Amino acid sequence: MPSTLEGQITIEKTPCYFVTKEVPQRIYNMSKDIKLIIVVRDPVTRAISDYTQAATKRPALKPFEKMAFIDNTSRIVDTKWAAVKIGVYAKHLEKWLKYFPIRQIHFVNGETLISNPAGEMAKVQDFLGLKRIVTDKHFYLKDSRGFPCLKKRPGSGRPHCLRNNKGRTHPHVDQTVLNRLRDFFKPFNLKFYQMTGINFGWS
Repeated sequence: MPSTLEGQITIEKTPCYFVTKEVPQRIYNMSKDIKLIIVVRDPVTRAISDYTQAATKRPALKPFEKMAFIDNTSRIVDTKWAAVKIGVYAKHLEKWLKYFPIRQIHFVNGETLISNPAGEMAKVQDFLGLKRIVTDKHFYLKDSRGFPCLKKRPGSGRPHCLRNNKGRTHPHVDQTVLNRLRDFFKPFNLKFYQMTGINFGWS
């Protein structure tokens, strides 16, 4: 990490940190007082999004249902498939709590970040001890995909919207498949709610 002067905050982001087992200890060794921000979303939706991204790069990829289950007869969820494994948040969080107290970790609700970005950003700024500079005045919905765009300072250029490789249309997934996945994730979600003290409302 680059040096940070007094009054500055340095932020670095890498999605795979949360699910890589060696990372919590490495970060702790670097700075035990660091503040951590983790963005989470409904693990079923996250798995479909993960699959959608992979399918754009690999058109010959098997259908989602065949990836999610060991076989379609038993409908046993394939817990080794990364798209499923990553969404078992409680197991990943357990590794982090061995090194960091829950007060040093802030959880951003991915769904609310889209529907109410200013509200989620207010919580992030409070967690970091910053003034609430980023407010609802900085966001507007112009993206046809339903994602908010960020307004920059006046005269600093065009507003920032997500790139075209974000927010791809998800493939249709049969409701029985969704229900089976929700049943699988339910106990892990409930444990995650208990660990974080937050009910994310994933049904």
